[in-house]
Amino acid sequence: MLAGRYRLLEPVGRGGTGVVWRARDEVLARDVAVREVRAPAGADPAELLRTHRRLEREAWAAARISHRGVVTVYDVASEAGRPWIVMELVRGLSLAEVLEAEGPMPPQRAAHLGEQVLAALRSAHESGVLHRDVRPSNVLIANDGRVLLGDFGIADPPGSAFLAPEQVAGGEPGPASDLWSLGALLYAAVEGAPPRAAPSEAPRADAGARVPAPRRAGPLEPVLEGLLRRDPAERTGPAEAARMLRLVGAGGAVRASGGPVSEPGGPAPAARPGQEPPGGGGGAAHGPAREDGDDGGAEGARAQGVRDPAREDRPSSDAPREGRAGLLLAAGVAVLLLALVALGWLLLAG
Repeated sequence: MLAGRYRLLEPVGRGGTGVVWRARDEVLARDVAVREVRAPAGADPAELLRTHRRLEREAWAAARISHRGVVTVYDVASEAGRPWIVMELVRGLSLAEVLEAEGPMPPQRAAHLGEQVLAALRSAHESGVLHRDVRPSNVLIANDGRVLLGDFGIADPPGSAFLAPEQVAGGEPGPASDLWSLGALLYAAVEGAPPRAAPSEAPRADAGARVPAPRRAGPLEPVLEGLLRRDPAERTGPAEAARMLRLVGAGGAVRASGGPVSEPGGPAPAARPGQEPPGGGGGAAHGPAREDGDDGGAEGARAQGVRDPAREDRPSSDAPREGRAGLLLAAGVAVLLLALVALGWLLLAG
């Protein structure tokens, strides 16, 4: 019994930093998950105290996040001089277990999952909380279909293969670091392995290593390319990444630069100003006016419902057609009247 309230029932998961238990909250009569955090072997008392204080701060920070895609932190119980993190019990499997059992995911399924993980990360970042350890074992797929992100800052991931280069090199992480880790998670989901091995004893060399080009990513490849850029300032932002993942998850495709190539089930959208038209072509319906005098750009403006002053004073080519149609209609009416007159004369004569 922890803190006179939480009764440990059975372990449901183990990791390098401790054990997760299924427990019973005797006060509220509900099942919960309790993370038992174990300090590294050989740690001195001062280091243990710092670790416990950090865990408490991180747990209470995670408790501020209110999002359906985040595992809820209920409490931090103190027992035997160390903290125990009390969380929502999610019945299901981790993404790591799913990948181990089923193998790599199709890109569309991975994009749909990634969109939900990104939504949880954005909610955390808006609350001022970094995750610092986005990896498949911390993404849970519940039996009811929800995708949840857990263990915000609770684990200590010095050897994780999903850390951003700046974290591996010992730098201060930021929201862009979580986005790199999301890219690495998606890479592992479709390729079957993370983009690089866990950092070795020479972390700075690992931080500068290039990410191998994916082979199974398909339409997800531009998303991975944008999220896995080495420079945090050059990575795809959260809003653009969410849009790209939504398109790929719905069966569409995206351009490597971030612009859409095709919407699912629809035509390619027009290019934004200053951007090459989707598909790379120079067709009149989408491209800007060319400098060689071709008026393809004007045709493009007209096709998109934009006024073209250069064409407004020209006579319409449809005018002669409308005149001919009017003459034919008048002739038809005259013939019908003559037929009626002839019919009436014949009846009277008879």
